[in-house]
Amino acid sequence: MTESTGTLARIGRITGVAVLVIAAMVALGPLLWTVTTSLRTPAEAFSNPPQWFPLHPDFSNYSAVFDRIPIGRFFVNSVVVTGLIVVGQTITCTLSGYAFAMISFPGRSVIFGIFLATMMVPLQTIIIPVFVIIRYLGLSDSPLSLVVSALGSAFGTFLMRQYFMQMPRELGEAARIDGASHFQTFLMIYAKMAGPAIATLAILNFSGFWAEFYRPLIFLQSQDNFTLPLGLVGLQGNLGTGSISVVLAGVVLAILPSVVLFIFAQRYFIAGITAGASR
Repeated sequence: MTESTGTLARIGRITGVAVLVIAAMVALGPLLWTVTTSLRTPAEAFSNPPQWFPLHPDFSNYSAVFDRIPIGRFFVNSVVVTGLIVVGQTITCTLSGYAFAMISFPGRSVIFGIFLATMMVPLQTIIIPVFVIIRYLGLSDSPLSLVVSALGSAFGTFLMRQYFMQMPRELGEAARIDGASHFQTFLMIYAKMAGPAIATLAILNFSGFWAEFYRPLIFLQSQDNFTLPLGLVGLQGNLGTGSISVVLAGVVLAILPSVVLFIFAQRYFIAGITAGASR
């Protein structure tokens, strides 16, 4: 009985590893194809049968990206916009998550339920009224339009609320007895304990808004204000006649910041995700 149980356990481990390997190949396959195609000549990009690795890597595709579009300008715009959104959402979502988790007020559950319900509303259904509000505020064709319209997040609030609910309320009650306000209690005690969740929220926001295309397409008209994903469209050329290798070289340059950020911050990301899943 013991031997059969051990055999089943080994089969289960082997099966699990095999599933993970297949899943990794499916996930990393498109990324590998993007990188290798960015090093091909235009003729090799459409070779049949396709080759995973170029015979003669052509790094001139990357220099062509800088020649055809002002990618430096687009990069700076993306850094500014994404950075402001990450900071803004981190502050607002952390404060609102703490309020929903630690502060009792009339209608808290109802308000939180309504807040969560907004996650089910697609952005495409509300983009017109949001655009009208942005235009009324005088932010049309401005990077600030992307920042202001993204300061609140139901998902971020939910993530932070779940994390704060796991923390001991006794610490806050003791601080309140000593005369601390809710904000002081949050700032001096709970915010310091919520580091992994805050890091997770920041990483998710950076990855999501760094690659965002839809809102910049609607809100921005001047090329000087384009973010990186929107600016890369210029590599396609007139009627899509541009080199696919150059386009994918631009894509590789665009995703590098997200990859580097995740490599250095994955420890905090994993800690925040696993902690939030424990309850």
